[in-house]
Amino acid sequence: MSIPRVRPPLVADERTQLVGWLDTQRAIVQWKCEGLSEEDAYRPVLPTSPLMTMAGLVSHLRWTEHCWFEVLFLGRPAGGNPQFDESVEDADMRVEGVPLAQLLDEYERQCRISNEIVAAHSLDDVGKHPDYRSAAASLRWMLIHMVEETGRHAGHLDAIRELVDGEKGYY
Repeated sequence: MSIPRVRPPLVADERTQLVGWLDTQRAIVQWKCEGLSEEDAYRPVLPTSPLMTMAGLVSHLRWTEHCWFEVLFLGRPAGGNPQFDESVEDADMRVEGVPLAQLLDEYERQCRISNEIVAAHSLDDVGKHPDYRSAAASLRWMLIHMVEETGRHAGHLDAIRELVDGEKGYY
């Protein structure tokens, strides 16, 4: 995987810090999936949350990146993003039959697109999608939210990985 697993510099501008911390969390997501079998990638470990699998979370994070940066921030159409499919609960986590490697590649590609969007705009710019209240947030707010969202799910992935095959570690 190409996202380096390093913390951002201790002293840097705000954009470097925010993108750096987000990239660190993204890299941890990828790292938690390294060497994982396909069977374990889809193994549910929480009886009341059967879609919260390693593969399901990677897919969720990919579509969350798309949602916040392409749809809400840029104002692009929501079509194609399963998070906007109200007919199927947690549609973005329903990935049976999709190889984990493909999900990780799609996630990495989406992260690159997100970083390109962030690089091209001011942190004070606000989202443009007219149909969603959250689009009124600034790019800064969206970046902070994505650090939180990705970090939270990286923690889920850490716990799930340990439960499915015993692998653990931090950085």
